[in-house]
Amino acid sequence: MVRLPWRMTPASLAAPPAPVKPREMALSQHNFSLFYRLRRATGASRDITESRAMLASNIKDRFQRDGFVFPIDVMESAAAAAYRARLEAAETAFPDLVNAKTCLRRYPNLVLPFVDEISRLPAVTDAVAAILGEDLLALDCPFFIKEAGTDDFVSWHQDLTYWGLDGEEEVTAWIALSPATVASGCMRFVAGSQTQTVDHRDTHDPRNLLTRGQELTVTVSEDAATEVELRPGQMSLHHGKVFHASHPNRSGDRRIGLAIRYIPTRMRQVAGGNMAAMLVRGRDDHGHFRPCRPPSGLLVDADLAHWREIAGARNAVMLDEGVA
Repeated sequence: MVRLPWRMTPASLAAPPAPVKPREMALSQHNFSLFYRLRRATGASRDITESRAMLASNIKDRFQRDGFVFPIDVMESAAAAAYRARLEAAETAFPDLVNAKTCLRRYPNLVLPFVDEISRLPAVTDAVAAILGEDLLALDCPFFIKEAGTDDFVSWHQDLTYWGLDGEEEVTAWIALSPATVASGCMRFVAGSQTQTVDHRDTHDPRNLLTRGQELTVTVSEDAATEVELRPGQMSLHHGKVFHASHPNRSGDRRIGLAIRYIPTRMRQVAGGNMAAMLVRGRDDHGHFRPCRPPSGLLVDADLAHWREIAGARNAVMLDEGVA
């Protein structure tokens, strides 16, 4: 049996008409899952190269139309559970270093080998390369963790309006290591909103996970939102300008997401100086970003020194995070 390196939803297999409504998206995802199971059960085969090209084309079409694609299976649930266990073991062993205010918030891929590993998984980067091309940098890989039963939320916002890049070729892969459900405060997207550029205002709400509590200055219709529910081991891809937000976690489990920001190597940083990024696929013939060094082990002293230098430089500029 040959398994595709990544699996798409049926909405991505269809020719893109108008942006889909949440209910239509859920139905089409169910239909594709049924189709995929039937193909596996009957042993149906086809040219894998052709299949991958078709899926890649439809990822890009759907992404350009709606500004996001989900769910994409990138690992088995057991693998996601193993990554979660490694994260939580590091949190327990090194609480002063591995927490939401230190390395989990900025460049954890420089000091936690399993984060660097996830950022390079072919199942992840194949889907991203379908949109951005083969040469990819990871601009950052922050965790976004909502503890169970907390009031933390994220307001409606866009990312790229304050990141200081010279273009809009960016894809965030949001990978679930625990269930991302409506109850746990999954992300919410507004289809097609990536075509707009909207002003933001700072609220400094302490419950808001965004650094300044920034929010859009326009009212977003809640009926227009798509709830981005993911099982552990699934990911969503979203454009840096798509409107997104999330509610508090009212579930009994942590909501753990790893947000990997991918850009093509041809992009530049035009605000904030010479920032750093990690080459995770292909080659970098441009050198527009300071190269990051992969970790040599778990929280190794030399890697921590490298992390402090890189993270400190990024924290010195106003490039606040914006994933829910």
